[in-house]
Amino acid sequence: MRRSRVILGLASTGAVLGLLQTPASASDGTVTVFRTEAQPLAVYENPNGCHRLPGTAHVLANATDGPVRIYGDPFCLGPSLEVAPGHGSHVAPGSGSFGT
Repeated sequence: MRRSRVILGLASTGAVLGLLQTPASASDGTVTVFRTEAQPLAVYENPNGCHRLPGTAHVLANATDGPVRIYGDPFCLGPSLEVAPGHGSHVAPGSGSFGT
């Protein structure tokens, strides 16, 4: 009887934890980064996860169906700025990455 309760408890805990996890899925659309007039646009199709920004990034345009966050480091950690779908933002010098 005790073993059944332990198994039931573990199964219930696993189910709850499974519900709390958010599935990783790519955003539909593109993120476009303007660098300089002499360089082509950097286009990220259906971005998923963390992407390092080019060192000369100047403007980021979010044409996806979800928000994009701009980070000051290349690992998508620390403080960030959210760019809503259909919006853009200047990219501060030294910004390192963006994530979906």
